Amino acid sequence: MNNGNLIGIDIGGTKCAVVLGNPYGKIIDRISFPTKITREANYTINKIFHSINAILSQNKGSIDNIQSIGISCGGPLDSKKGIIMSPPNLPNWDNIPIKDIFKNRFNKNVYIQNDANACAIAEWKFGAGKNCNNMVFLTFGTGLGAGLILNGKLYTGANDMAGEVGHIRLSREGPLGYGKFGSFEGYCSGGGIAKLAYEEITRRIKRGDRVEFCETLEEAKNITAKEVGIAAQNGDKIAIDILKTSGRYLGIGLSIIIDILNPEKIIIGSIFARCREFLQPTAEEIIKKEALELSYKNCSILPSSLGESIGDYACLSVALGENY
Repeated sequence: MNNGNLIGIDIGGTKCAVVLGNPYGKIIDRISFPTKITREANYTINKIFHSINAILSQNKGSIDNIQSIGISCGGPLDSKKGIIMSPPNLPNWDNIPIKDIFKNRFNKNVYIQNDANACAIAEWKFGAGKNCNNMVFLTFGTGLGAGLILNGKLYTGANDMAGEVGHIRLSREGPLGYGKFGSFEGYCSGGGIAKLAYEEITRRIKRGDRVEFCETLEEAKNITAKEVGIAAQNGDKIAIDILKTSGRYLGIGLSIIIDILNPEKIIIGSIFARCREFLQPTAEEIIKKEALELSYKNCSILPSSLGESIGDYACLSVALGENY
C-alpha cells in the first residue's frame, strides 16, 4: 500500500463506515457496521478503531502508510477543536473530543466536518462541483442542510453553523422540520415529504377517494418518502402531486439561496437525485419567478454525481485537511 493514503470515517445514526483511499479520490476499500445508538459513544469509537486496523491489515498496510484521518459526522460540532456536540441522531454523544481521541490513538493529523460540509467538499473536489469556485451542496435526505463553497473555500461561519438552511421558514404553516412549522426542511426532506404525504392521503381518504399506494389511514401514519417516490415512478398522480408540492417549496428555498449567495452551481443529493424528474421542473418554475434573473441564469441545479457513495467520498475528502 502506498504512503500518503487517507482514512475516512463516516459516523451516522444508522451506520458507520471506515474508508481507505488516496488523495485523488480513489476508494481502495471500506468497512461498515450498524451504529448502536443505545450504546455509549466509546462502544462505537472502539468499533471504528477495530475497523481501521482491519482495513489496513486486509490491504497489507499499516498506519505508517496513512497521511491523515478525516471524520464526517452530523452536527452540531466544533471543527476547530474537534468536538462532537450532542447531534440529534447520536444520543449520548455529548461533547466528545473525537479529534484528540483519534490523534492520540493513531498519532496522525485528524480533521472533522459536519456531514453537509463534508459532502460539499467531496462534490467540489471529485464530483459535480469540480473546478467550481462558488457552489452549494444540499443534503435533502433525512433532514436538509447545506455545505457552502464560496470563493474557492469551504465557508463554515463564525461557529460552524453556516449552511443550516433547513431552519429557514418558507411559510407560516406547513410540515414540521428542524423544530419549525413551514420550514425548508419541513418541505424538503425525507421526513417532510412523509408529512406532506400523510396530510394529502388523509384528506383524500376522508373525502372518499382511493389512494392506491396507501389505502388506509393507519398505513398513512407510517408512509415514507421512499414509498412516495416509488409510487411516483410508477405513475401514481397523487404521489407525483406530493413531490411537486415539495418541488415548489424547493424552488422558493433555492431562490433565497441564489439571491443571497449567487452560486455557480447548487448540487443536491439523496431524494432529489432519485426523484429529480418530479422535483426539478416544478422548482425551476418557481425560481424563474422568485430569483433575480441575472443570478438564476448563472446557476446550474444538478444532482449529486457521487450518488450513493457520497458518504464515502465525503469523509475521505475531509482527510485532505488544509489541502481542500
